[in-house]
Amino acid sequence: MARQLLQDRTPAAYAGVEAFARRHSGEGAGALAWLALGYAHVLDHDYRKAVEPLSRAKPHAGEIGDYVAYYLANSYLETGRNPEAVALLSTFDKNFPASLLVRDAHVLYANALTANGRAKEAVRILEQDREPVRSDLELALGRAYAAAGDTGKAVAILRHLSFSIPLSFEAGVAQADAEKLAPVAGLGSPSFGERKNRADVLARGKRFAEAAEAYRELLREATPTDAPAIQLALAEALYHSGQKREAEHELETMPASSGEIAAERLFDIGEIQRASNDDDGFLRTVGDIRQAAPTSPWLEQALLYAGNIYLLRRDYDRAIDTYRELEQRFPGAPRAHYAHWKVAWLSLRQGRTAEAKQELEEQIAAFPESAEVPAALYWRGRLAEEDGDRPMASAYYQKIAERFPNYYYGPLARERVKNLATGEDPPHYAILDHVPPLSTVPALGDATVPDDSLRVEKAHLLENGGLLDFAVRELKAAAEEEPGSWLPGEMARMYEDAGRYDLAVETLKRAIPNYFALDLSALPRSYWEGLFPRPYWPDLQRCSSANALDPYLVASLIRQESEFNPAAVSNKNALGLMQLLPRVGTGVAKQTKLKHFSPPQLFTPSVNLELGTRYFRSMVDQFGGFEYALAAYNAGDDRVREWQSAGKYRDVQEFVESIPFTETREYVEAIMRNANVYRQLYGTP
Repeated sequence: MARQLLQDRTPAAYAGVEAFARRHSGEGAGALAWLALGYAHVLDHDYRKAVEPLSRAKPHAGEIGDYVAYYLANSYLETGRNPEAVALLSTFDKNFPASLLVRDAHVLYANALTANGRAKEAVRILEQDREPVRSDLELALGRAYAAAGDTGKAVAILRHLSFSIPLSFEAGVAQADAEKLAPVAGLGSPSFGERKNRADVLARGKRFAEAAEAYRELLREATPTDAPAIQLALAEALYHSGQKREAEHELETMPASSGEIAAERLFDIGEIQRASNDDDGFLRTVGDIRQAAPTSPWLEQALLYAGNIYLLRRDYDRAIDTYRELEQRFPGAPRAHYAHWKVAWLSLRQGRTAEAKQELEEQIAAFPESAEVPAALYWRGRLAEEDGDRPMASAYYQKIAERFPNYYYGPLARERVKNLATGEDPPHYAILDHVPPLSTVPALGDATVPDDSLRVEKAHLLENGGLLDFAVRELKAAAEEEPGSWLPGEMARMYEDAGRYDLAVETLKRAIPNYFALDLSALPRSYWEGLFPRPYWPDLQRCSSANALDPYLVASLIRQESEFNPAAVSNKNALGLMQLLPRVGTGVAKQTKLKHFSPPQLFTPSVNLELGTRYFRSMVDQFGGFEYALAAYNAGDDRVREWQSAGKYRDVQEFVESIPFTETREYVEAIMRNANVYRQLYGTP
């Protein structure tokens, strides 16, 4: 009930938790319910209503007393009851010395003291707590200094907050406060360097409109030496904030420059051309960059885009030449391995078998840790198989099966080894020794949760009250005190129990980023089940069966689309588990005669699964195969038809590797790969 309340905060949820709290008002369970109820009101910014349940929680709060005290004090402050807040916070350190909320409580206490005319006390408290830097604490400290009469110190702190941490909520407030205080303190304007730092941080934080305004102000004062870089940054911020014409004007009127500034300016012009579908203009600009800055990283990136343009145009010879130029000009650059792979792959697709063999082997030898090595191994094996060299093919396939067991090419390689059935170990090929073993294998020997830890106990208590964020914070603190490898698994378990499968998957992905390179025996089963969960399984099975789909393939598609978050919304407004656009959902609902359908129903798992599986089935029927349907699901029908018409393919695997959009190719490969892991984990559905 508490979890539902904190998620939805509906009148029914409030009533249910309050009824439970009243029934257990003299117990710890009641205190937990009152805390959940009060915290829900805090989330609604209804602090007056928060006071009563938090006050009721206080007598029996026990281990969660710090959370009750903190949010009660916060609610007192927000409702103007400063003396009560001060009284509660004055003993917080003494009552809860190990609380994770001590610094938060200090900020509240300082704000209350400042409001009560005790600013010097607030300063003393906050000055002891300034590391690591926190924007809310710095704002409180600046205001405390101002109230204490030290306006110079106040302005220095507030300006530092405003210009060094401009992405924080408090930065805008601090800037306004500093502007009011600076004349009083007799201080001048912020320095050029401070303001430029602010603009740069805003740009890196993708607050482009604000960054553009800041750069425009800087440009008025910039020296001739600084002006080109400032104007270039202004143009980029304008472009990314949607002001294309203004960006073009800045780029066109920039003073002449050389080196990296000139290269970046040309690259930005090229980016605008690409966004306008002026590919010919972009290719001419690449030539300009080549002339102006032949060793610049901007040329490296421009060559990659140029190669991709030729690839989409099916001008494969020029694509090969461009990718090869990239690798040769920038052999140690981040994109060199990808460029080499595109040369090898396009040579294979063009039927230049001898060149393809050599380039595939060079990929393995020169870039053994690159993402393209599994594909290079597989297709070199395929070429050996086509030559009738079964032992060589078997050796390459076995290397994939051993080193990349759960990659896209892992099961494909195992199947081909099985079909070759040479009956003997393949010979040794020195080139395969270039492929390094897995560099990091997770050490999970000490994965037992220390249930005797007070913080872990507290985390479990908070979890029972639906206070998931608090529980996870306590777990992380416990892991610092109780070393071991138990934290990711326990966090994932908490998220799963709360129905947040997406957060569980993300937690385990971060903990074991190379999990798909591992054999199933390398991780505890609970980890695999966390990485590949089966929520909504009865509905998923039913809908998959109704549409003659493998439920594991559908589960893999959902995992890729939403990671099982039924409330997911994409930047294109695709909704729910299978990320259906409202118009698609509406169209399929009409086909299935689903009455009274409206797009918000796509957030209901059973509805989303019913419509999503029907839609995916239609794509499978349309394109004649799952891989083609997945590509269409990601990139659209028209593009898949275009790719299918780009020549003959040995099989669907060659089609997949030939998909020119990296995002779509990796999407298809990941879903097919993950469906195989599901089958290994759970067997026949």
